[in-house]
Amino acid sequence: MQVIHQPAVADMFYPADPDRLRDWMQHHVKAAPETGRKPRMLILPHAGYRFSGAIAAQGYSLLQKGDFKRVIVLCPAHRVYLQGIAVPEHWDGEATPFGTIPLDKPAIASLLSLPGVIAATEAHRQEHAIEVQLPFLQYQLGDFSLIPLVVGDCPAETVSHAIEQIMTDDTLIIVSSDLSHYLSKDIAELQDDYTIRQILQFSETLTGDQACGCYALNGALHWAHQQQLDIKLLAKCNSGDTSHDKERVVGYAAFALY
Repeated sequence: MQVIHQPAVADMFYPADPDRLRDWMQHHVKAAPETGRKPRMLILPHAGYRFSGAIAAQGYSLLQKGDFKRVIVLCPAHRVYLQGIAVPEHWDGEATPFGTIPLDKPAIASLLSLPGVIAATEAHRQEHAIEVQLPFLQYQLGDFSLIPLVVGDCPAETVSHAIEQIMTDDTLIIVSSDLSHYLSKDIAELQDDYTIRQILQFSETLTGDQACGCYALNGALHWAHQQQLDIKLLAKCNSGDTSHDKERVVGYAAFALY
């Protein structure tokens, strides 16, 4: 009998009703431009769709059905303290309102041979930063398999080696990260602009004050720089743009790497 992980934040971060979720996607995710180019990596925020969904949608709008057969999603550990990279154990798939996404279990098993990678299902069970990306991916790509990675405190090289171990031409990388947290809107914009400049320069020294997904970001940017990818800022904002609270905001940005 298959073990399917059920959504933890549906109806809190995004609509749990598939029709309402599809309506939201149709309104926010546009048709991919006919550029002939598809991104190899997207860096996207992971707050509730009300706050950061429109920013994430600008990244997902670059994708088309069938572009990728497999997706790696890297995110920070919000629910547990973690050193290294955690993969889920004994799960066969991830459920969303749009259906079930199969996990690439052979690829996940191969990662466990690497130093710094552990099986830690508890790191995944309530983790929203992967979950909120999945409906976007289903809406844009159709069928694909998933490799979910929760990234805790670890060197950039640990993450880069994990990506290199499982990366293929038909695999997309999603790095799920917000930027600054709980600063006033004006200060957050200044700090986030500095962080964005660092990301555009492939910095591997981002801190948790700059981005909650700093360890995943540092490692993914290390890998991307080695691959000589180009990076582009797609959009930026913060929660103060859609909320009355201007004193404690969270920053968001979307990037595409080719």
